[in-house]
Amino acid sequence: MTRKIAIVGVGKIARDQHVPSIAASDDWTLAATVSRSGTVDNIEAFTDIHQMLAARPDIPVVSLCMPPAPRFASAEACLLAGRHVMLEKPPGMTISEVQILAALAADRGLTLFATWHSRMAPGVDAAKAWLADKAILSVRITWHEDVRRWHPNQDWVFEPGGMGVFDPGINALSILTEILPFAVRAMSARLEVPSNRQAPIAARVVFSHDVVLDLDWQQTGAQVWNIEIETDAGKALLSRGGACFEVDGVEVANGEEREYPRLYDRMSRLLSADKSEVDLRPMIHVADAMTLGERVGVEAFHF
Repeated sequence: MTRKIAIVGVGKIARDQHVPSIAASDDWTLAATVSRSGTVDNIEAFTDIHQMLAARPDIPVVSLCMPPAPRFASAEACLLAGRHVMLEKPPGMTISEVQILAALAADRGLTLFATWHSRMAPGVDAAKAWLADKAILSVRITWHEDVRRWHPNQDWVFEPGGMGVFDPGINALSILTEILPFAVRAMSARLEVPSNRQAPIAARVVFSHDVVLDLDWQQTGAQVWNIEIETDAGKALLSRGGACFEVDGVEVANGEEREYPRLYDRMSRLLSADKSEVDLRPMIHVADAMTLGERVGVEAFHF
């Protein structure tokens, strides 16, 4: 039997990933949407989260796909109404608000899933397994993409809470914290902030254990999402955002991209087990980088 689910926030990510993933799943039925502007054909649409919760007590699960700024209020409303909640990444604007949601979910016996879609890339599990017994000598992360391509005219990404280039960078950090067999901490950071924006457009973060993160949101042409790992047993590479894993140039894993379908599969398993999953390590690394970071002004950015 399928579970009914509602999506809150019908924007680009919902249309590109969430809606198709739900439609293709045997576990889920999209029963309603909440958005001030977007809708999904033949699905009941609401413009207010409280209105939907009151009108559709038969929907037990809500997936929040809107930007981080308004997400806490919607998540809190859903949990208070007894609904299980999925959170698009990043799970919130601040660490404390996600901790509050996790405590509320636990108190009410509800499932809260803070999703990290990049961890579901085909090469990530293989990389984690291969690295488990290796001595890791260094890690170099290069995450260069085009903000105009992935967030066209979405000014919120440069507002406080939008994270700037750490919006994609947190994807790299979600993979890093999943595959490394030890913890790292941020040691220093350089943040390049456009003169007309509040959040960085490029950043370099140096972590302990010789781990370096290089982010740039102005990449044209081919997009670069690589994690290079030097070990005592060879050089490993996670490329294409975790889709492909190779060791010394030999491909180990390269599967079909099913990040969001795997998230919904995971949510179904969490519900069946009456469990939550809220890993804040990627978000903590971003917060640390923002705290430690030397801010360097760069030229204005316009979409």
